[in-house]
Amino acid sequence: MGQDHIRYDILAQDALRGMVRKVLAEVAATGHLPGEHHFFITFLTNAPGVRISQALKEKYAQQMTIVIQHQYWDLKVTDSHFEIGLSFSDVPERLVIPFNAIVGFYDPSVNFELEFDVATLDLEDEKPLEPENEGGDDDGPGGDDGASVVSLDAFRKKH
Repeated sequence: MGQDHIRYDILAQDALRGMVRKVLAEVAATGHLPGEHHFFITFLTNAPGVRISQALKEKYAQQMTIVIQHQYWDLKVTDSHFEIGLSFSDVPERLVIPFNAIVGFYDPSVNFELEFDVATLDLEDEKPLEPENEGGDDDGPGGDDGASVVSLDAFRKKH
């Protein structure tokens, strides 16, 4: 077999990340999730450009999964990342997550799952986003919204 000079693996990963971007952009534009759709998004917390509070970084040093379902605010999507407000244990947080930091996307309402191979990405070459205020300073809603960090393993089919 010949060498893949085109790098189809990277092109496929980029295309699938584009699909995640498009889905989130649609949710941001309409202001709500359609039907019963909701998302579990797992990302690398130490990837360049990820901005989460120090408390979350200490608790989830490698990766974490967020749930976008009932209570979130200020979802913004750009070509390179998305920003979202979520509450963790009654503490409002602002997260900035580059699409290249995502390692998993799951919509249990339709049993749709994507896994991304971060080994195909050169994360060192990614330009970090300019720093802003980290999570906890937003005026997002308080209260327990049921947001939690969960492992995607609980939702994967056993073979």
